[in-house]
Amino acid sequence: MPVQTAVSLAERARTGSRGNGIALITLDTSAIFALLNRTDPDHEAIRDALASARPPYLVPSGILAEIGYLVERRLGVPVLETFLVDLEQRAFALVNSEDDLGRVRELVGRYADLPLGLADATVIACAERHERKVLTLDLRHFGVVAREGKIDILPA
Repeated sequence: MPVQTAVSLAERARTGSRGNGIALITLDTSAIFALLNRTDPDHEAIRDALASARPPYLVPSGILAEIGYLVERRLGVPVLETFLVDLEQRAFALVNSEDDLGRVRELVGRYADLPLGLADATVIACAERHERKVLTLDLRHFGVVAREGKIDILPA
């Protein structure tokens, strides 16, 4: 039985504890999962990195199915509902458009040996357009791209 461990960004926004902001941050699935799960060992590091960013917190639409599945299976429906409320109340900004598809395709092909995959490629395409910052715990995939100077990974 999953324990409800979600932290609502929308609630924090109402109480005035959102970031004052050095940069826009694009969130990866691993960062959202750790943020929603207070028992995750990386929860505080992700929360602190997010607190250093200025809203809106960018969530590429290409990762919604991945994060939805992961949260529902591992944390339960109540936590998924908290995340969906945050999306509804615009605590996160959903981004990506048809304009990104060419870049996503390039990234998937360029990093096929990892494989990078669609979800991670949408995060990278989004970050490239919005100040290059990616909040992620997935250094295996994002680390390769970061070493080539395309994105900056947080938490540092």
